[in-house]
Amino acid sequence: MHINGPGQQRGHVLLIAGDASVRRRTVQLAPSANLAALAMVPASMLLGSELPSDTVYLDGARDPNTVLARLRTAAATPGPLLLYLSGRLTVDRRGRRLHLALAGTTSATVRYTALPWDWLGSELRERPAGLTTVLLDLAADKDAWPLLREYGSLPAPACAEVYGVVRPPAFATGDGAVSGYTRQWIDQLRHSPVRPANVQLHALAAGTAALPPGALVLPTARELALRPAPHQEQHQEQRQQQQAWQELPRPHPQQPVPGSAVSSAPDSTPTAAAAPAPGRDPRPHIHALASAGRHPEAAALARAWEEHVLHTCGHTSVEAIEWAEIRADLARMAGDFATATRLWLGAGQARLTREGAEDPHLQAAAAGALYCWTQLKDRAPALESGPELLRLLSALPALDPRYLALTRARLETLASPQHPRALHN
Repeated sequence: MHINGPGQQRGHVLLIAGDASVRRRTVQLAPSANLAALAMVPASMLLGSELPSDTVYLDGARDPNTVLARLRTAAATPGPLLLYLSGRLTVDRRGRRLHLALAGTTSATVRYTALPWDWLGSELRERPAGLTTVLLDLAADKDAWPLLREYGSLPAPACAEVYGVVRPPAFATGDGAVSGYTRQWIDQLRHSPVRPANVQLHALAAGTAALPPGALVLPTARELALRPAPHQEQHQEQRQQQQAWQELPRPHPQQPVPGSAVSSAPDSTPTAAAAPAPGRDPRPHIHALASAGRHPEAAALARAWEEHVLHTCGHTSVEAIEWAEIRADLARMAGDFATATRLWLGAGQARLTREGAEDPHLQAAAAGALYCWTQLKDRAPALESGPELLRLLSALPALDPRYLALTRARLETLASPQHPRALHN
């Protein structure tokens, strides 16, 4: 599906605005405003690549086949791809299929005037892993929201890293301006001295966008390692590392995983000791396990590697901190936000103690802690970890003060005797 030769590799940015979300004649989500704001950001900054790139803005389309043609062209690019979608999710009532409503879509014309959501996966599925990012800023109408609650998520292309939010149908009215989530992405891109990784942008945007209660935050099972994304030329090396790791001999079924009290079972993970694999990186394999939903195996293997690093490099080493961060993200991928928050806070404090407040990775750790803390649904763990999160955020001299203000406000709300036991944000 390559459209350019090897020496002409290009990136592609495709920005699509669907139909606006309107409630009681008030615009709640204005996709056109979001696209207009993104149009002011350089394509290289949006894409996170210095490769020459093509940018396409698709606003006001009424024919799903027009959008499909643009998707097909974008999917054919051999380089990195950013696909941004903003608009209203709706449902074909007859087939119960999710669609992105386009301009002019009504409940009676969904099948003919809206973009079937599964077309995204169909068009992107042949792309190589690691080259595709899908960014979503959506609102679900009253027909789509029950289906999303049934799914527990929003179906996403398997080959892509997907970040975004979906607002419920009854969220507070807005003014038709740029939405908070997209605005936070843009602000971070403009104000950060070095472009953050997409996962860092997502963590900060979702944590500070004042999302309505019950909003769906994506993803739930994709890689969210809070570190700079690999350059294009590293993808092949990572695939080779993953293949090499998968080819390592498996331990005997009764052999314990090194550094862990958990015993290996048949068809379980490979041994985690480094001496079988000098110079090999186990992280691609661990991520593959977590992405496949094999969270206990991924966590056990990561814990084993962390124990090995603790014994060989020391508890305060950079390597030990990095493995704590990996375990934090694995916990997030498994939906264990309490453990993820605790681990991110520990990693952040360790970086602060070792390198000081200027450590470029410290903000990533703080962003991870903030994001996971905002996902806690039970009051007790949120109250327990909130003060430590405040201390960590307060130690960052370049932190946007809004993050501190929002964290303090939420912590005060949690501490109120009238606050319910369970959270719904």
